[in-house]
Amino acid sequence: MGQPDLEAQMRAAFDVPAEGTDQYRCFVIPTAPGRDRWVSALDMRPGNPKVVHHAILFQDITGTARKRDTGAGYSCFGTPGFLPARGLGGWTPGSLPLRMPDPELLHGGADLVLQVHYHPTGKPETDRTRLALYFTDRKPQRRVMDLPLASNRIDIPPGTRNYKVTDHFTVPVDVDALGINPHAHYVCTEMYGYAVLPDGTRRTLIRIPAWNFNWQQQYTYATPIRLPEGTRVEMEFTYDNSEGNPRNPNHPPKRVVWGPGSTDEMAGLHIEITPVRESDAEELSQTLWGKMMRQLGGGLYRPPSK
Repeated sequence: MGQPDLEAQMRAAFDVPAEGTDQYRCFVIPTAPGRDRWVSALDMRPGNPKVVHHAILFQDITGTARKRDTGAGYSCFGTPGFLPARGLGGWTPGSLPLRMPDPELLHGGADLVLQVHYHPTGKPETDRTRLALYFTDRKPQRRVMDLPLASNRIDIPPGTRNYKVTDHFTVPVDVDALGINPHAHYVCTEMYGYAVLPDGTRRTLIRIPAWNFNWQQQYTYATPIRLPEGTRVEMEFTYDNSEGNPRNPNHPPKRVVWGPGSTDEMAGLHIEITPVRESDAEELSQTLWGKMMRQLGGGLYRPPSK
């Protein structure tokens, strides 16, 4: 990828204890004040991949995170604790450096905020994740948005081999799909994302027949996929919580529910889309916002206690 335009790292190494629950920590990485820049690529490298489940890079233009981080980061499951919280990209096991489908704006003087999910390994560990940003003078030609398919309605009894998790969304305007990013944990075995067009035609958006948590990637389509107004976008993930799943972290198997821990489960399929007509951008943005609020709000599912 060549020489990066900006290199940075956590201000100090973070100590991860040998035992206990997973931790989500946010670390502020101040950048020199300057002009707005357009980010074309991100290369993130954990200092200790054994303990880093994933990491996401945000930018904070409010100064909130700087006040909360006294040197060792701060706890931040879910959001990084400020709004707006625009992600610039991230790292998952097996992922390659991220090239943006369209450049992302990095505000001059913004703080970079690194959210890291740590998972204890059974012995004390340390991590000091670093990153590199690549800039471009090319401004984006499109307004890119996130279509989030997800479900936290996950409650898998031990021994279950073919557990399904689904979600869907109907696009209100004509859009182009630019890329896709799936996520789950260890007992997920298959991922299928597809679109049913208004004429009934089914188009595969992604199919991973043998999901491997240690080989994750955000994918960009070689050619954008046109999804006309009224297209229903579907997600179907399959889970195997049996002894026959070699990636099951529990032997013997035990009940697995949705949760933030590495040995809990998740189901997420994020699709990068852009409206075909700029005049439809606001309607699309509001509809996507409504879906996200329904997922986070009244429709939130809490499995019965274990």
